[in-house]
Amino acid sequence: MIEPDLGRGGTSSIGVGVELNELALSIGAAPSIRSVRVTGASDDSRTVRPGDLYVALPGRRAHGLDFELEAKARGAVAALSDRASTVLPTLVVPNPRRRVGEVCARIHRFAHRDLDLYGVTGTNGKTSTTLLLGAGLAAAGDSVATMTGIGLAGPHGEEKSARTTPEAATVHRTLRRFRDEGATAVALEVSSHAVTEHRVDGLRFAVMGFLNLTPDHLDYHGDMDSYFAAKAELFSAHRSTRAVVNVGDPYGTILAGRLDIPCWTWSTADRGADVRGENIECTDVGTSLTARTPMGDVEIRLPLLGPHQAENALAALTMALAAGRDIAAVAAGLERLDAVPGRLERVDVGQPFLAVVDYMHNTAGQRTLLPFVRNVVSGRLIVVVGATGERDPGKRFPLGRTAAVLADVVIVSDESPLSEDPGTIRAAVEEGARAARSAVVVVEADRRRAVEHAVAIAQPGDAVVVAGRGCDAEQVYGDHIVRFDDREVLRDVLAAHVARS
Repeated sequence: MIEPDLGRGGTSSIGVGVELNELALSIGAAPSIRSVRVTGASDDSRTVRPGDLYVALPGRRAHGLDFELEAKARGAVAALSDRASTVLPTLVVPNPRRRVGEVCARIHRFAHRDLDLYGVTGTNGKTSTTLLLGAGLAAAGDSVATMTGIGLAGPHGEEKSARTTPEAATVHRTLRRFRDEGATAVALEVSSHAVTEHRVDGLRFAVMGFLNLTPDHLDYHGDMDSYFAAKAELFSAHRSTRAVVNVGDPYGTILAGRLDIPCWTWSTADRGADVRGENIECTDVGTSLTARTPMGDVEIRLPLLGPHQAENALAALTMALAAGRDIAAVAAGLERLDAVPGRLERVDVGQPFLAVVDYMHNTAGQRTLLPFVRNVVSGRLIVVVGATGERDPGKRFPLGRTAAVLADVVIVSDESPLSEDPGTIRAAVEEGARAARSAVVVVEADRRRAVEHAVAIAQPGDAVVVAGRGCDAEQVYGDHIVRFDDREVLRDVLAAHVARS
């Protein structure tokens, strides 16, 4: 396995914790009058365990210390924050978020050093690539765990994840758990937010992979230059040992030219790349390609739908090759991944038309996937589309317009409005859809009814795409949370439709 420069700390047990004053000394905080032993850390008062350091960060709506009593009641022995807790001895630092990774790495006795870490970053494709990479590494002999926006999967089980990359306290605690369960390699999604919010601080990646960069999260980053800078930071020498970069992407070409670490390049378009994808074929049952590599050529046949999966597989293969894994074993592993939850996931109960659910949440995803779906059916393309609240409002009009340009029928509906007015979000998406002047546009706020309408009008040979939420299991309207999984709802609606037919 690749040896990060930090070195491994062995596989001995974690021990019984670390003194609070040792943590204070490591980050330059004032020592506590009452030192205690810290055995874990949590940034959520609801998940605090006895012996934990409660990481109380300032937030948009509340401060972590607003929940200090709950944290203490659950067993927190100290806090890390930008001001003193009234009930817990506190490590006070000006910007606690910058210190969480360092502190949590020390609490967990640098468990991450016992693991080969593979990071995957990019606007689109992170989840699929991470799971493909995990499958490839496992086939090549690694004991693999994965961290994605879908969930955390280790040798002993899985759990849901609320974020693409969790907060630093969760990252380090999870890596410790993976290590203790016997994992030797971890493949994880790394978002741009994870960089700017210091969620992966304290880690060193054996291989960091770059997929692509298209406009997204600009409400957060401000502009593409800042968005790119956040991604590029992951490829600095203090964060990663090796890079794997898609030079078929304009930003990837720029990135590859700037790197100070060893770099493997891949592309489905640039013949000068180290690893090239050719002979790509996409059907309604899977995707195949030829990968031309310095280790020889290999044929890969994926049971995954869509041309984007050829690129994701090529990225995963290149990352594994950069780590010295056997090409045949990795390719065989890629072929074993039969589905990625909520990513062009087919739902079939015997209906005479194609029905899929996909996470496509930006126009780049729409432009890649909707033409593919249209090409594999003979009839119309019917799309349910919306936009999530508290995200870049500038995406809403283009999401509606692009869907209407590419589809025959567009049904505008709610995703998760969060704290925003759902009608305002729908209106922006609808405006974009009607501006295209090329598709039938229907507005149905209730998402189940929107899916029912899409299925009701579908004819043999058509395709129904329920877009935007993937495998998300909840809709959030302010403080009201509704259980709603597009895949489950689509399956139920299809079953009722087939029964009536």
